[in-house]
Amino acid sequence: MSEKVFVFDTTLRDGEQVPGCQLNTIEKIEVGLALEALGVDILEAGFPISSPGDFNSVVEISKNIRKPTICALTRARKEDIECAAEALKFAARGRIHTGIGSSDIHIKNKLRTTREQILEQAAWAASFARNFVDDVEFFCEDAGRADLDFLAKMVETVIAAGATVVNIPDTTGYCLPEEYGKRIKFLYDHVPNIDKAIISVHCHNDLGLATANTIAGIKNGARQIEVTMNGIGERAGNTSLEEVAMILKSHEASLKLFTDINIKKIYPTSRLITRLMRMPVQPNKAIVGRNAFAHSSGIHQDGVLKNRENYEIIDPHDVGIPESLIVLTARSGRAALKHRFEKIGLTMTQEELDVAYKSFLDLADQRKEIYDDDLLEMMGMSKEGKIFEVESLRVECGDGGSHAKVILRKNGQLVEGEGNGNGPVDATIKAIKSIVGNLCHLEEYLVQAITGGSGDVGKVHIQVSKEGSFYYGFGADTDIVLASAKAYVDAINKL
Repeated sequence: MSEKVFVFDTTLRDGEQVPGCQLNTIEKIEVGLALEALGVDILEAGFPISSPGDFNSVVEISKNIRKPTICALTRARKEDIECAAEALKFAARGRIHTGIGSSDIHIKNKLRTTREQILEQAAWAASFARNFVDDVEFFCEDAGRADLDFLAKMVETVIAAGATVVNIPDTTGYCLPEEYGKRIKFLYDHVPNIDKAIISVHCHNDLGLATANTIAGIKNGARQIEVTMNGIGERAGNTSLEEVAMILKSHEASLKLFTDINIKKIYPTSRLITRLMRMPVQPNKAIVGRNAFAHSSGIHQDGVLKNRENYEIIDPHDVGIPESLIVLTARSGRAALKHRFEKIGLTMTQEELDVAYKSFLDLADQRKEIYDDDLLEMMGMSKEGKIFEVESLRVECGDGGSHAKVILRKNGQLVEGEGNGNGPVDATIKAIKSIVGNLCHLEEYLVQAITGGSGDVGKVHIQVSKEGSFYYGFGADTDIVLASAKAYVDAINKL
């Protein structure tokens, strides 16, 4: 029988510490509700004593989110713990997460104290926190570099003092997976009261090993994982929730472990985090990256079109992604070209396909990536279904914001729209919306330079969603705002 692994999400605490990712209270509640729907067991809502805003966010999250345990971080200090307890007073289930350094590096260089004093303070903090909540988690900071015998003594001490969960963080992302797994096993073999608490793993990604170390930890007995959506977090980030959830799902038969994560909500939640935290996901990011289910090699495309499992171990629908992408480039083969022709309503004989393929390769060498409109143009056909086209755009920018005036050609007729925004792109999107309406939700906005230099052509990639379906738009121009308008209109035309 499989065992449950508890998911402790720290997107709103460790994830929000990333420069530029700060959220206001309303945004934190929106993220918290999404994580609740995703199925996380514990939601670390913030560090209450760090600022009045963080304190208020923990209070409001405690009021509005009822299913997960709401957790607040503290140092091993009286004022921190009391502040956290006050912030959690409305929580259906509250947890105080307190702790202190466990490595000699931290004890000597950061805390400037002794091992004996650290053990005394750790025991006091765990015991004091139990005066306010029944669920106390203790973190042994920098456990990845701590002396094992001392770490075992600390774990034994805080469990005896009342800790119900003990966190063994690889704070600097230093450990190798085999070494980290051995640390967890050592604790299970040498801490006599370890059965009285859940052991948790909190791994950072400084060497790109966070997910591997987390899996090593739970294979050796840990039953709580501390993760963030999209792997955001301090420095190089934390363990990615989506990666561990899908590893356990894909290997449930052999690992005999599971989580309560609703995997169909992984991608929508990832997009929400990206939008609110303004932290783009790298295209090649596992599970949620734009290229995670995209295929451009002819050999791969042919294999996927014959049977998805040839090159995909996860069905994109399972994680909330509408479909795999067959990206047409100069590396694509006839099978992919035929597939795309059929999707836009063109059927042809093998001989016709061979002729078209030669033209396609010439075009692909020039344009790098080929879209439906390019294929129709290549075949000498009108761009049917293209309701809107950008006729002209004028934008005024200044300290008070931006104003855009756009003229679209709608089924041959010129239509004008205007909009105000925080910047030129925001104003342009709003001007277009004044014509087309609020048809969809903007999910992703990405700008890429084609070659380089201030006079370069910019390529804009836009992703929009409507009723759970996703649509992509592309635009290119030396004026990046005009390219943005073209990309947004391109996406609208595909709705």
